[in-house]
Amino acid sequence: MASEPMIGPAEARPLVLCADDYGLAPGVDQGILELVAAGRVSATSCMTSLPRWPEAAERLRPWLDRIDVGLHLTLTDQEPAGAAPHLAPEGRLPSLGRLARALLADPGARAEAAEQLARQLDAFERALGRPPDFIDGHQHVHVLPSVRDGVVEAAARIGRSRPVYLRSLTEPFADILCRGFEPRKALVLALLGRGLHRRAERAGVPTNDSFRGATRFAPGPGVREEFRRFLAGTGRRPLVMCHPGRVDAELERRDPLTRRREDELAYFVSPAFLDDLAGAGVRLARFDGTPIGH
Repeated sequence: MASEPMIGPAEARPLVLCADDYGLAPGVDQGILELVAAGRVSATSCMTSLPRWPEAAERLRPWLDRIDVGLHLTLTDQEPAGAAPHLAPEGRLPSLGRLARALLADPGARAEAAEQLARQLDAFERALGRPPDFIDGHQHVHVLPSVRDGVVEAAARIGRSRPVYLRSLTEPFADILCRGFEPRKALVLALLGRGLHRRAERAGVPTNDSFRGATRFAPGPGVREEFRRFLAGTGRRPLVMCHPGRVDAELERRDPLTRRREDELAYFVSPAFLDDLAGAGVRLARFDGTPIGH
């Protein structure tokens, strides 16, 4: 797929479209890299705790100056980065519900969550030769009360040498209700994200000012309608998360989200996606507003 020029006129509102879960499986990586090469996403967040991360990082390296590349802090469902006897006694991180309970009840689990952040940041830097452009969390773990302070501190520390931002989940309630799509889920995420957003503001760490992407993750033809709604709304620096990719045996072993990824990939490579960007008056850009590829 050939690279395309900047999508949308310069006066259009910039929007960050971030493909999550890079590093999860070869098919996911392939789909995301196809979109990067075509200029159809402006960021990707990386799972660096998995054994195949160094290999995945090498495939991403040529694109580091084209898009924002961040850390997808992973504390659920996958292997930990190194030993984590409280969080992953059998070598696999807990479900989101079990993680939340462990962080509330177990000081050892809280300490290990902080260790995972440090180890996963280190794995990112060792593989790619520089810190991440941003930090977010798999299943939004970065906004959990026992995790968010460490995330803000890490972003502030990195930010002393190079710009780094955090994914905020906040969005005006009026926008969520107006959109009318998965409002309960979007409202819960916005409420959960307030603590991290306030802490980031106090620490001088930049964030997106509007977040979208809460969905049922159902496969099928409804993907386009969902994303058309996500492209609408207010915000000077909005961010939309997505989960494109190709299904392979590794993905099927690791994650229940499969066919939906291929549906998203098909939409993003289609002319309909470009039509929808133009109709919404937005253009894909990196967090600082720079057009992708510049």
